[in-house]
Amino acid sequence: MDPPRPSLLLLLLLVVLLRSSSSSVEAAEGGGGDLSKLSGVIIPGFASTQLRAWSVLDCPYSPLDFNPLDSVWLDTAKLLSAVNCWLKCMVLDPYNQTDHPECKSRPDCGLSAITELDPGYITGPLSSVWKEWLKWCIEFGIEANAILAAPYDWRLSPSMLEERDLYFHKLKFTFESALKLRGGPSLVFAHSLGNNVFRYFLEWLKLEVAPKTYIQWLDEHIHAYFAVGPPLLGSTESVKATLSGATFGLPVAEGTARLMYNSFGSSLWMMPFSKYCRADSTYWKNFFDGKNREQYTHHCEDMEFQSNYSGWPTDIINIEVPSIRGTDAYPSISEVAQTVPSDMECGLPTQLSFSAREVSDGTFFKAIEEYDPDSKRLIYQLRKLYQGDPVLNPLTPWDRPPLKNVFCIYGIDKKTEVGYYFAPSGKPYPDNWIITDIIYEHEGTLTSRSGNSVDGNPGASSGDETVPYHSLSWCKTWLGTKVNITRAPQAEHDGSDVQINLNVEHHPDEDIIPNMTRTPRVRYITYYEDSESIPGRRTAVWEVDKANHRNIVRSPVLMRELWLQMWHDIHSDTKEKFVTKGKRGPLRDVDCYWDYGKARCAWPEYCEYRYVFGDVHLGQSCRLRSSSADLLLNYL
Repeated sequence: MDPPRPSLLLLLLLVVLLRSSSSSVEAAEGGGGDLSKLSGVIIPGFASTQLRAWSVLDCPYSPLDFNPLDSVWLDTAKLLSAVNCWLKCMVLDPYNQTDHPECKSRPDCGLSAITELDPGYITGPLSSVWKEWLKWCIEFGIEANAILAAPYDWRLSPSMLEERDLYFHKLKFTFESALKLRGGPSLVFAHSLGNNVFRYFLEWLKLEVAPKTYIQWLDEHIHAYFAVGPPLLGSTESVKATLSGATFGLPVAEGTARLMYNSFGSSLWMMPFSKYCRADSTYWKNFFDGKNREQYTHHCEDMEFQSNYSGWPTDIINIEVPSIRGTDAYPSISEVAQTVPSDMECGLPTQLSFSAREVSDGTFFKAIEEYDPDSKRLIYQLRKLYQGDPVLNPLTPWDRPPLKNVFCIYGIDKKTEVGYYFAPSGKPYPDNWIITDIIYEHEGTLTSRSGNSVDGNPGASSGDETVPYHSLSWCKTWLGTKVNITRAPQAEHDGSDVQINLNVEHHPDEDIIPNMTRTPRVRYITYYEDSESIPGRRTAVWEVDKANHRNIVRSPVLMRELWLQMWHDIHSDTKEKFVTKGKRGPLRDVDCYWDYGKARCAWPEYCEYRYVFGDVHLGQSCRLRSSSADLLLNYL
């Protein structure tokens, strides 16, 4: 056989080079093979971005004034010394969303805006949000320019975020800059309201890029989307904040908190709504010019009227309206000081109940318009900022985002509020309503604070103490017809307690209830993984037992699973589409501890006793035998 000619050798060499270059490009596009190419974009939740003063405000009767760049949300010292002055920097005009004439506040930028809202020895840990997350990134060797924060003014409605701050233009530029800087796509970490913000961004993006390149842009710039604690169908606590006020643990009166909350355009963004009602999509490029604004056509399926409670466990609101109407329903302070009129004593109140649909479409606010002065403002915001938004009506259920990898993560089995009973308090506005009873869901049952029996349709589990399970679990509808279910302990384990069900049948409109056992006192993570129905797309849902809504972003268990999944994705030689759940050993030094029964460090194959000067107890001297990177290789 004759040897190949030089020209043929060059041709073969060229083919090999082309194949190797194409494979490296594919690895870069998929985020595989090189951790240095990935970026992480964090979109925080409601009240999780630092707001700073952008004006000078002299606060009378207080030694503390507001100067430019002073922290507003959250500065407890100024809040305690001059609450009225602080409110001027927080409230917005409810109609045009402009600042108070005497004070202006704007969101901080960078990672410092989302780590600790009120830094300090005492207040710092209490206001910490994403600080522990960043510690994990640093401990695992992530570069400083690989973690990008996308803070925003959480007081604004979605359209006003773009109109006033060009937020979505900046977010688009953030993804494009990360791709140029790192050479690979980004991972999106959104928490709570941040998921609603990201959803609106995906719809807004359709107006900015050509329709034929929309999916291409997403595939190039976003590798995976981690939706943490998403209020996909709203949260009932927003109703409580609207009618009676939510203090967020601050030393302010509920009425004051209500005045502040209802001035925000975002106060309706997390209102509960029905999964059976949608709005026709209407795109309008120049929607900020105020010309030819088109309203969405809102329509509901027949199931909305055939089923009870709009698919929720119970009616969201049960309210007693006064027997009198108009301004007499919320008297002035001087009137309250007088004796109660005889007509108020003898008049019998009327009990009204409202479902999630009747809350989101404005029926509830219209019904109490004559009894509450805030209703008129809320109806205006609802119509203009949500129902009339030409990009998206956020108070409608959303489908699976058109991204390559979607992970929905939330806590379950916490006692969560799902309904309220309101009655007139006899006090002037804004304290004219009082909560007489609360309906909770807890581990698949409905209970009342007063102990009364509650009729309804409880789900298979309960929510995360803030968002009901019905809203969190909506992302299960994004899974396909065949789902692999795995239940594993949250703590480090050897795999003996892992339960797996493969190819479980899933109907799109029904919840998936795993046929698995639970060991008492053991907290589990249940994984629902689907990688078959959509080619080139992965969808997973993680349910974390007893995880609190706000603290889930600080959960070591969640961060461990995220790191394992990301490490799994960057290696092109992985055997499975999802990381294995068979075994969980220590990944950090703090995961190692002393086993007093065996007089050695627990997990001896991972940990060893290695004293370092300054250790004060045996467990502190238990450290990993190998580096975290070497341990992560066990999960490929």
